[in-house]
Amino acid sequence: MKELDFHRIKRLPPYVFEQVNALKAAGRARGDDIVDLGMGNPDLPTPRHIVDKMVETVGNPRTNRYSASKGIPGLRRAQAEYYGHRFGVKLDPDTQVIATLGSKEGFANMAQAITAPGDVILAPNPTYPIHAFGFLMAGGVIRQVPTAPDDTYFRALERALDHSVPKPLALVLNYPSNPTAQVASLDFYREVIRFAAGHDLIVLSDLAYAEIYFEAEPPPSILQVDGAMDVAVEFTSLSKSYSMPGWRMGFAVGNERLVAALARVKSYLDYGAFTPIQVAAAAALSGPQECVAEARGIYQARRDCLVEAFAQAGWDIPSPPATMFAWAPLPPSFHNAGSLEFAKLLLEEAQVAVSPGAGFGEDGEGYVRLALVENEQRIRQAARNVRRFLENHL
Repeated sequence: MKELDFHRIKRLPPYVFEQVNALKAAGRARGDDIVDLGMGNPDLPTPRHIVDKMVETVGNPRTNRYSASKGIPGLRRAQAEYYGHRFGVKLDPDTQVIATLGSKEGFANMAQAITAPGDVILAPNPTYPIHAFGFLMAGGVIRQVPTAPDDTYFRALERALDHSVPKPLALVLNYPSNPTAQVASLDFYREVIRFAAGHDLIVLSDLAYAEIYFEAEPPPSILQVDGAMDVAVEFTSLSKSYSMPGWRMGFAVGNERLVAALARVKSYLDYGAFTPIQVAAAAALSGPQECVAEARGIYQARRDCLVEAFAQAGWDIPSPPATMFAWAPLPPSFHNAGSLEFAKLLLEEAQVAVSPGAGFGEDGEGYVRLALVENEQRIRQAARNVRRFLENHL
């Protein structure tokens, strides 16, 4: 038997981040002081009141038993209440809310729930890999559409529909976008829902960065649009908002039929997150929210520091309006190098790790993603390393 010679594995393209991760591990083994702006792994501590609630709940022996696959009732109510006060959207916690093991698991299992072999899915490019790979693993076919929510977007959707056989099943959205940090407006979402309803499309919206924004207006939910509940499900996560990435807690909310399909698949696969984690997640959503604003402020300060320091180093990076990422075009002298080779050079010669844009889709080529997961002192250190690196390649 050939190594990894399996149908679903063969459908997956090479994971380009593996090469950068291997170089990063080798550098650290040598003792290199690497400033890691690669993986979007929040470094901020989980707020104390959330940790305390989990510790308190772990002390109850009953919480060591199997939990609920769709999420304990109190957690689903807390998520419904969050949507009510944040977006003005009313959700039934029993039929329109399901807890997931992070938004990534929710997307992957929704793909399993709704996709038949050969189904066509419209997914943005560049985008977070699970938006495409989840459907590829389920036997689907990806037709790419742009990421930018501008005038060209709907023309691209029309072309995708005209040239897809069979007709597309679903449309994936991700705003604020990972990796590009672009934000969509409520008017854009209205057009998406109008288009989806007219073409019998399911809409899957990834809103993982709902609370990490730096402009005056917070990002909207697609479920705020009239008619969205008929066709759409939205995925959110506590990973970034409450600095809980390792806790693996997210949600899918919206259309009852789609939520029920996801719940059916999950019922065969897991018993849900550890109950104390679910209780603590409910405390996060229902408790004091100053911690979310504080985290947002820290990311904004890091964004401003990165944009200023890297510009002084000779690398102009557009200031992202949201997310914990900056989407940076390669410096002019490296335009022909490719994002993977540039990321490898930057790691080896400047000890700065970034994510190559090609890892987010072919339209990500020519860019790298930088994560705001190091403090300002370390960001300035990275900028000094970058300045020397660029000077050496003049």
